[in-house]
Amino acid sequence: MILIAITTAVVAQPVSTGNTWLVEAKGIDASRYYGVTVANGMVGMVSSPNPLRVQDVVLNGVYDNYQRGRVSNILKSFNHVNMNLDVDGQRINSSNISQYRQVLDMKKASLITSFEVSDKLTVHHTLMALRHLPYTALSIVSITAKNDVAVTPMSVIEAPDHLADIRNYYSEIDRPHVKIPLLTSVAKSPSGRHTVAASNSFIFPEPHGREPKLIHEDWDYNMHLVKFHKALKAGETYTFSIVSSAVSTAHYNDPHNEAERLSIFAMLEGTERLLARHEAEWNKLWQSDIVLTGDDQAQRDIRFALYHLYSFAREGTAYSLSPMGLSGLGYNGHVFWDTELWMYPPLLVMQPAIARSLLEYRFQRLEAARQNAFAHGYKGAMFPWESSADGAEDTPVWALTGPFQHHITACIGWAFWKYYQVTKDRQFLAERAYPVLKEVADFWSSRVERKGPGRYEINNVIGANEWQENIDNNAFTNAMAITVLKYATQAATVLGIKPDPDWMLVANNIPVLKFPDGVTRENATYSGEMIKQADVNLLAFPLEFYTARDQIEKDLKYYEPRMAPDGPAMGNSVLATLYARLGSPDKAQEWFVKSYKPNEVPPFGVMAETAGGTNPYFATGAGGMLQAVIFGFGGLSVNDQGVTQVKTRLPGTWKSLELKGIGSNRSNYMVK
Repeated sequence: MILIAITTAVVAQPVSTGNTWLVEAKGIDASRYYGVTVANGMVGMVSSPNPLRVQDVVLNGVYDNYQRGRVSNILKSFNHVNMNLDVDGQRINSSNISQYRQVLDMKKASLITSFEVSDKLTVHHTLMALRHLPYTALSIVSITAKNDVAVTPMSVIEAPDHLADIRNYYSEIDRPHVKIPLLTSVAKSPSGRHTVAASNSFIFPEPHGREPKLIHEDWDYNMHLVKFHKALKAGETYTFSIVSSAVSTAHYNDPHNEAERLSIFAMLEGTERLLARHEAEWNKLWQSDIVLTGDDQAQRDIRFALYHLYSFAREGTAYSLSPMGLSGLGYNGHVFWDTELWMYPPLLVMQPAIARSLLEYRFQRLEAARQNAFAHGYKGAMFPWESSADGAEDTPVWALTGPFQHHITACIGWAFWKYYQVTKDRQFLAERAYPVLKEVADFWSSRVERKGPGRYEINNVIGANEWQENIDNNAFTNAMAITVLKYATQAATVLGIKPDPDWMLVANNIPVLKFPDGVTRENATYSGEMIKQADVNLLAFPLEFYTARDQIEKDLKYYEPRMAPDGPAMGNSVLATLYARLGSPDKAQEWFVKSYKPNEVPPFGVMAETAGGTNPYFATGAGGMLQAVIFGFGGLSVNDQGVTQVKTRLPGTWKSLELKGIGSNRSNYMVK
């Protein structure tokens, strides 16, 4: 971490109701506080109700066994961006400050916190996970004295209790033109599998040789700090910055030295260069945006969802998305179908390069999926329901979803073909998509039970509606298997490879069950029970397995009243998407609002998994909500022609909807 001098304070401005780039914390109450995440796809930092602090720091791609279920958990790492501040010898905290205010600037991906310390001073603190430096965070602190005052800022590294063998270091690199202090901590992950390291340092606005004297204090194994004293005159503003780097052996063989090197690099870049490059990278991302007129709150909510997906993933990696992104330890940071079916489609059309990273995660774990199929007596590749570092099954044993929720394998194959449809990248098709699709198709050919024409059954599974376990011929599972078998055949044909004829034989004989009145039956024993989330309705979207309006409407009418009010957010978003595509925009808007508004928690309105839930941020729900906008109201579709648009109508309160920077060609689509 390095403190960097800047000349202009970053100050939180009042949020205008018309500024849809800003999200302000409303009525901050520490007892009911669910933080917003500042992340860059590699490091996630969750805000705190306490000044100059964050609640959690999560490192992407780092897993170890230390919590529930005897399975791996994404690693909560050193809290390396926390600070203390003494004012006239008194430590500030949430009880002795006032006017505490937090604003997320989504355009710049920065969290701006401001507060007053009695009649002594005003503090503005800006935190960002630098987009161009994946392992580095930047803090900018600006202190304005109201009266003569003495302040002692402190840069702190604290270790969570589960880290072991913690080593704290402090050193200074002295050069003729600059002094580089390094506050560093190194530790082992709970089982010793990984080494993690974080490094911080100060740089001041004063020229070399006139900087304040630094004092290192080693409090205990779990915390150390470096501080300086500064006397300020009334009206004087003093601004410094902090860069913070965190890595592990999941990223580098030598995390201790690399964390320090990265902090030195960032420090010598200087704040202005860091800000310029960070903001330039986010400007590139926001060239793919969703612009809604007529409803400022909905516009802000849509951008809030898009901001989180952009923050939780990044181009050029082989990391995927957890249902909770980088917002904490929810669902152990594992990767589910939530990625491919819910979060991936918006990223596919908005940011294909980021979407490719999610696919690369699966491709690099294809061998583990082959081993999983072999262990279960099947051919091809059987992807795990919960995946972490190595791609083996990582679902807790008590959850039957691990052995039986097989539709994920089809979802992954589906996602690979969708990428080709959008990009027309034949090299990707040959080197990545087809190898996966072939293994997925071989899996389903071996998975079906061949009982005669039209009866190639898929039995003993758990479908999208997880409340019904070990059922036969689940509608979503069967339809997705049929779809991906056809995609594998199509991919082979495009590449000039003779497809296995058994794939189409199987696809043409897998049943999708119906009730006598023609409504699609969720599974062989389903008889109208309440369902956790959409299952049958997924056949109309996103599968587009059904295109006949009569069938889509019939299934909607039947399953809509059976959707559980305490189910996860994405089920409602499917209904919103379907109603929009059917030309019922006001009905669609009802379900759209229902898909996320009841799930918002204070003070930022981050999304929980369920209405009344408290496990934010639910990135899966954000993906579903965005699909309702992009593919529902926006009318986009991904097919063999690429990205196309059908005519749709907007709700009465919405004036226009523009989808900007879509697909490989960065096209714009408008609905009025």
